[in-house]
Formats: sequence, structure tokens, C-alpha cells
Amino acid sequence: MNEDRESYDQSITIFSPDGRMYQVEYAREAVKKGSISVGMIFKDGVMLMVEKRQISPLLIPESVEKIFQVGDNIGFSTSGLIADARTLVDYAREEISSYKIRYNEDIQVDELVKRVSNIKRIYTQYGGIRPFGVSFLIGGIDDNGVHLYETDPSGAFKKYHAGAIGENNLEAAAIFEDNYKENMKLADAISLALYAITKALEKKIDEINVEIVTITKKDKFTHIDENQIKNLKKKPKWKK
Repeated sequence: MNEDRESYDQSITIFSPDGRMYQVEYAREAVKKGSISVGMIFKDGVMLMVEKRQISPLLIPESVEKIFQVGDNIGFSTSGLIADARTLVDYAREEISSYKIRYNEDIQVDELVKRVSNIKRIYTQYGGIRPFGVSFLIGGIDDNGVHLYETDPSGAFKKYHAGAIGENNLEAAAIFEDNYKENMKLADAISLALYAITKALEKKIDEINVEIVTITKKDKFTHIDENQIKNLKKKPKWKK
């Protein structure tokens, strides 16, 4: 049985007898080991938040980028292999530029999500390559409203009001299912996201441990600094 599994492990183009593609599943495992990232649509736009792991006291935190601006009104937060993420982020930026040149208008968020997801899918179909070991939460605003998408290594994507990827993401998602409400204020959204990450990781999470970006029509792509997070966050009694 182990020998059979190993033979299916060694090619991305072969399904196992029970319909699985092990290389894609391994890529998903890489995502699960990555820093947790959450996203949430709030009253004025969409928020992306990612845990900042301090793996060494010698590390300069600003050198580790986990949330990327790909357009004026679009941001990607990542979990998994950051090197893979940078490759896809560069591709997304090129697609935004080429779309603007060709059609003289901004690309819609769902169209960009489809294009990035298609590249991920292509890398599950050909021998000699491997799937991208990264998932994205993609937040953005366009003429059709506010959007939050999740993409995974298989090329699948889904749209959410609130979502989580990375380490213990299911625990964070369960918190959102019990507590999320439409048209939340930013302070409530930040508070809930911090609470969800704290519960998911079972350790203290505050403004020092996270990076937050908001995307709104007024301010577009904006980083929220530690002092702003401290002033915005509240401590309501969320459901456990």
C-alpha cells in the first residue's frame, strides 16, 4: 500500500485510485503550516490581517512581507511559501497593468482572482512542475462592490464575508461563523479578528503581533499602524 502511494506521489499528473492528487494535498499542508491570515468585509471596505511570527530576536520584522498591494484597490494576504506568493503577486501586478493598457479601465476583482487561480490550476496539470504552496485571501473594491476571495493551491477559489487561511484556520473560521455580522465597524472587525486569531493559536495576539491592511473607496490600500490598532480595537464579549 505504501509503495502504491509513493508511486502516485511522484507525479502531479496522476490521480490515485480514490481520486486524489497527493502533490496538491501536500501543497495544502504547506499552507496549513504557514502564519494564519484572516480577512473580513466591514462597513466601509475589506480588512486583511496576518500574524507576524517573530522567529528570531535578530529578525527585522519589516523585512517579512505577508500582505501585498497589487493594485490601488486590491490586496493579497498570504499563507504558505512566501517565495511562491511573490511569483504570483508579480504575475497579478502584470495582469492589472496589461488589462489597463488593453481596455483603458481597471480590472474587476473577480477577473483577477480567476486569472491567478488559473495559473495555480495549470501548475497541477503538467509533469516537471509542482503546485504553488500558497493560499491567498484577496480583498478588493471595484464597481461591483467589496470583495473577499480565498484561493488554494488547486486553483479553486471561493468568495467570503469573512475567512481564514493558514495555521488553525478552521478554529478562526468557526469564531467568525458565530460572531460575524454584516456592516460591522472597523473597530469591531479588528477586535473580532484579533479574538479569532488568539483563540485559534491559543496565545496572546495584539497590535504588536499582527499586520493589518484596510481597503476602502476613500483611502484605498492603507496600512494600519500599531497605535491605530490599539486605539481602534475594542473588547466586546464575543461568542467562544
